[in-house]
Amino acid sequence: MTNRIRIVVVDGHTLTRFGLLGLVSGQADIEIVGDTGLGAEAVELVESVKPDVVVLDTVLPDADGLRIARELRDRYAGLGIVLLTSNGADDTLFRALEIGVSAFVSKTAPIAEVLAGIRHAAVASGSFLASGLGQAYARRKSAVPAPVLSPREAEVLVLLGQGLSVPAIAGRMFVSHSTAKTYVARVYEKLGVSNRAQALMAGLRLGVIRKELASTALKSAQ
Repeated sequence: MTNRIRIVVVDGHTLTRFGLLGLVSGQADIEIVGDTGLGAEAVELVESVKPDVVVLDTVLPDADGLRIARELRDRYAGLGIVLLTSNGADDTLFRALEIGVSAFVSKTAPIAEVLAGIRHAAVASGSFLASGLGQAYARRKSAVPAPVLSPREAEVLVLLGQGLSVPAIAGRMFVSHSTAKTYVARVYEKLGVSNRAQALMAGLRLGVIRKELASTALKSAQ
Protein backbone atom coordinates (compact mmCIF):
# COMPACT_ATOMS: atom_id res chain seq x y z
CA MET A 1 0.00 0.00 0.00
CA THR A 2 1.40 3.41 -0.98
CA ASN A 3 1.80 6.17 1.58
CA ARG A 4 -1.09 8.62 1.71
CA ILE A 5 -0.57 12.34 1.15
CA ARG A 6 -0.98 14.01 4.53
CA ILE A 7 -2.44 17.51 4.30
CA VAL A 8 -3.23 20.40 6.63
CA VAL A 9 -6.01 22.81 5.68
CA VAL A 10 -5.76 26.48 6.72
CA ASP A 11 -8.92 28.36 5.75
CA GLY A 12 -11.05 30.84 7.64
CA HIS A 13 -14.28 29.50 6.15
CA THR A 14 -15.60 26.52 8.11
CA LEU A 15 -17.64 25.31 5.13
CA THR A 16 -14.54 25.27 2.95
CA ARG A 17 -12.64 23.19 5.50
CA PHE A 18 -15.51 20.71 5.86
CA GLY A 19 -15.91 20.67 2.07
CA LEU A 20 -12.26 19.71 1.64
CA LEU A 21 -12.65 17.07 4.34
CA GLY A 22 -15.56 15.57 2.43
CA LEU A 23 -13.65 15.80 -0.85
CA VAL A 24 -10.54 14.11 0.54
CA SER A 25 -12.48 11.39 2.36
CA GLY A 26 -13.27 9.81 -0.97
CA GLN A 27 -9.63 9.70 -2.09
CA ALA A 28 -7.55 6.62 -1.23
CA ASP A 29 -4.24 8.50 -1.48
CA ILE A 30 -5.01 11.67 0.54
CA GLU A 31 -5.90 12.34 4.18
CA ILE A 32 -6.38 15.49 6.26
CA VAL A 33 -4.24 15.39 9.42
CA GLY A 34 -5.06 18.87 10.74
CA ASP A 35 -7.03 22.03 10.07
CA THR A 36 -7.37 25.55 11.40
CA GLY A 37 -9.11 28.77 10.46
CA LEU A 38 -6.35 31.07 11.76
CA GLY A 39 -3.05 32.04 10.26
CA ALA A 40 -1.58 32.42 13.74
CA GLU A 41 -2.00 28.67 14.28
CA ALA A 42 -0.81 27.53 10.86
CA VAL A 43 2.95 27.40 11.37
CA GLU A 44 2.66 25.70 14.77
CA LEU A 45 0.21 23.16 13.35
CA VAL A 46 2.55 22.32 10.49
CA GLU A 47 5.43 21.93 12.93
CA SER A 48 3.30 19.64 15.08
CA VAL A 49 1.83 17.24 12.52
CA LYS A 50 4.46 17.57 9.75
CA PRO A 51 2.17 17.22 6.71
CA ASP A 52 3.25 16.70 3.13
CA VAL A 53 1.03 19.49 1.84
CA VAL A 54 -0.64 22.61 3.24
CA VAL A 55 -3.80 23.87 1.55
CA LEU A 56 -3.90 27.55 2.44
CA ASP A 57 -6.41 30.32 1.77
CA THR A 58 -4.91 33.61 0.56
CA VAL A 59 -7.22 35.63 2.83
CA LEU A 60 -7.44 34.60 6.50
CA PRO A 61 -9.36 36.31 9.32
CA ASP A 62 -6.16 37.25 11.15
CA ALA A 63 -3.43 37.22 8.52
CA ASP A 64 -2.37 37.52 4.90
CA GLY A 65 -2.30 33.97 3.55
CA LEU A 66 0.53 34.87 1.18
CA ARG A 67 2.65 36.02 4.12
CA ILE A 68 1.98 32.71 5.88
CA ALA A 69 2.92 30.88 2.67
CA ARG A 70 6.23 32.76 2.53
CA GLU A 71 7.00 31.90 6.16
CA LEU A 72 6.19 28.24 5.56
CA ARG A 73 8.34 28.14 2.43
CA ASP A 74 11.27 29.75 4.28
CA ARG A 75 10.98 27.16 7.06
CA TYR A 76 10.18 24.03 5.03
CA ALA A 77 11.78 23.87 1.61
CA GLY A 78 10.19 20.51 0.76
CA LEU A 79 6.67 21.30 1.96
CA GLY A 80 3.95 21.29 -0.69
CA ILE A 81 1.94 24.54 -0.52
CA VAL A 82 -1.37 24.87 -2.34
CA LEU A 83 -2.94 28.33 -2.34
CA LEU A 84 -6.71 28.04 -2.57
CA THR A 85 -8.00 31.47 -3.49
CA SER A 86 -11.11 33.41 -4.37
CA ASN A 87 -8.87 36.14 -5.84
CA GLY A 88 -7.53 35.02 -9.19
CA ALA A 89 -6.00 38.40 -10.08
CA ASP A 90 -2.73 38.27 -11.97
CA ASP A 91 -0.81 40.16 -9.27
CA THR A 92 -1.89 37.59 -6.65
CA LEU A 93 -0.86 34.74 -8.95
CA PHE A 94 2.58 36.27 -9.58
CA ARG A 95 3.09 36.91 -5.86
CA ALA A 96 2.39 33.23 -5.25
CA LEU A 97 4.90 32.29 -7.95
CA GLU A 98 7.53 34.58 -6.43
CA ILE A 99 6.99 33.12 -2.95
CA GLY A 100 7.56 29.62 -4.26
CA VAL A 101 4.22 27.95 -3.61
CA SER A 102 3.53 24.67 -5.37
CA ALA A 103 0.06 25.26 -6.79
CA PHE A 104 -2.38 28.15 -7.18
CA VAL A 105 -6.00 27.00 -7.39
CA SER A 106 -9.23 28.99 -7.56
CA LYS A 107 -12.00 28.14 -5.10
CA THR A 108 -14.32 27.92 -8.09
CA ALA A 109 -12.08 25.38 -9.86
CA PRO A 110 -13.39 21.89 -10.65
CA ILE A 111 -12.77 19.22 -8.01
CA ALA A 112 -10.31 17.48 -10.31
CA GLU A 113 -8.18 20.64 -10.46
CA VAL A 114 -8.08 20.96 -6.65
CA LEU A 115 -7.01 17.33 -6.29
CA ALA A 116 -4.45 17.73 -9.06
CA GLY A 117 -2.96 20.71 -7.21
CA ILE A 118 -2.64 18.69 -4.00
CA ARG A 119 -1.05 15.71 -5.74
CA HIS A 120 1.33 17.95 -7.68
CA ALA A 121 2.40 19.72 -4.48
CA ALA A 122 3.12 16.39 -2.81
CA VAL A 123 5.56 15.23 -5.47
CA ALA A 124 6.91 18.50 -6.92
CA SER A 125 6.78 21.11 -4.16
CA GLY A 126 9.40 23.25 -5.87
CA SER A 127 7.56 23.68 -9.19
CA PHE A 128 4.58 25.95 -9.80
CA LEU A 129 1.22 24.77 -11.13
CA ALA A 130 -1.53 27.25 -11.97
CA SER A 131 -4.37 27.21 -14.45
CA GLY A 132 -4.15 30.30 -16.64
CA LEU A 133 -0.48 31.03 -15.95
CA GLY A 134 0.28 31.30 -19.66
CA GLN A 135 -2.53 33.80 -20.20
CA ALA A 136 -1.34 35.84 -17.21
CA TYR A 137 2.16 36.03 -18.68
CA ALA A 138 0.69 37.13 -22.01
CA ARG A 139 -1.32 39.89 -20.32
CA ARG A 140 1.76 41.08 -18.44
CA LYS A 141 3.84 41.11 -21.63
CA SER A 142 1.23 43.08 -23.58
CA ALA A 143 0.48 45.56 -20.81
CA VAL A 144 1.51 49.11 -21.69
CA PRO A 145 3.20 50.87 -18.76
CA ALA A 146 1.45 54.01 -17.58
CA PRO A 147 3.32 57.21 -18.42
CA VAL A 148 5.17 58.70 -15.46
CA LEU A 149 4.68 62.42 -15.01
CA SER A 150 7.05 64.51 -12.93
CA PRO A 151 5.50 66.43 -10.02
CA ARG A 152 5.58 69.65 -12.08
CA GLU A 153 4.02 67.95 -15.09
CA ALA A 154 1.29 66.46 -12.89
CA GLU A 155 0.66 69.96 -11.53
CA VAL A 156 0.31 71.28 -15.09
CA LEU A 157 -2.21 68.52 -15.88
CA VAL A 158 -4.26 69.45 -12.82
CA LEU A 159 -4.21 73.12 -13.85
CA LEU A 160 -5.31 72.15 -17.34
CA GLY A 161 -8.12 70.27 -15.65
CA GLN A 162 -9.08 73.47 -13.85
CA GLY A 163 -9.47 75.14 -17.25
CA LEU A 164 -6.44 77.42 -17.01
CA SER A 165 -4.79 78.74 -20.17
CA VAL A 166 -1.04 78.50 -20.73
CA PRO A 167 -0.47 82.13 -19.60
CA ALA A 168 -2.59 81.50 -16.51
CA ILE A 169 -0.62 78.31 -15.77
CA ALA A 170 2.61 80.31 -16.06
CA GLY A 171 1.30 82.82 -13.56
CA ARG A 172 0.08 80.17 -11.14
CA MET A 173 3.40 78.29 -11.26
CA PHE A 174 5.56 81.45 -11.25
CA VAL A 175 7.36 80.49 -14.46
CA SER A 176 7.72 82.15 -17.85
CA HIS A 177 5.18 81.69 -20.60
CA SER A 178 7.66 79.66 -22.66
CA THR A 179 8.43 77.38 -19.70
CA ALA A 180 4.72 76.76 -19.09
CA LYS A 181 4.27 76.04 -22.80
CA THR A 182 7.15 73.54 -22.63
CA TYR A 183 5.55 71.81 -19.63
CA VAL A 184 2.24 71.48 -21.47
CA ALA A 185 4.02 70.07 -24.53
CA ARG A 186 5.83 67.50 -22.36
CA VAL A 187 2.56 66.44 -20.75
CA TYR A 188 0.97 65.97 -24.16
CA GLU A 189 3.97 64.00 -25.41
CA LYS A 190 4.11 61.67 -22.38
CA LEU A 191 0.37 61.03 -22.50
CA GLY A 192 0.42 60.50 -26.26
CA VAL A 193 -2.25 63.17 -26.84
CA SER A 194 -2.54 66.29 -28.98
CA ASN A 195 -5.02 68.52 -27.18
CA ARG A 196 -6.42 69.50 -23.79
CA ALA A 197 -9.51 67.28 -23.97
CA GLN A 198 -7.42 64.18 -24.69
CA ALA A 199 -5.00 65.13 -21.91
CA LEU A 200 -7.86 65.44 -19.44
CA MET A 201 -9.24 62.03 -20.35
CA ALA A 202 -5.78 60.51 -19.95
CA GLY A 203 -5.33 62.28 -16.62
CA LEU A 204 -8.68 60.89 -15.49
CA ARG A 205 -7.62 57.33 -16.38
CA LEU A 206 -4.34 57.78 -14.51
CA GLY A 207 -6.08 59.18 -11.45
CA VAL A 208 -4.15 62.46 -11.63
CA ILE A 209 -7.31 64.54 -11.91
CA ARG A 210 -10.77 63.95 -10.46
CA LYS A 211 -13.77 62.98 -12.57
CA GLU A 212 -15.80 66.06 -11.68
CA LEU A 213 -12.83 68.33 -12.46
CA ALA A 214 -12.28 66.74 -15.86
CA SER A 215 -16.00 66.90 -16.64
CA THR A 216 -16.18 70.64 -15.91
CA ALA A 217 -13.03 71.38 -17.88
CA LEU A 218 -14.20 69.34 -20.87
CA LYS A 219 -17.48 71.23 -20.98
CA SER A 220 -15.68 74.57 -20.89
CA ALA A 221 -13.34 73.42 -23.68
CA GLN A 222 -16.23 72.57 -26.01
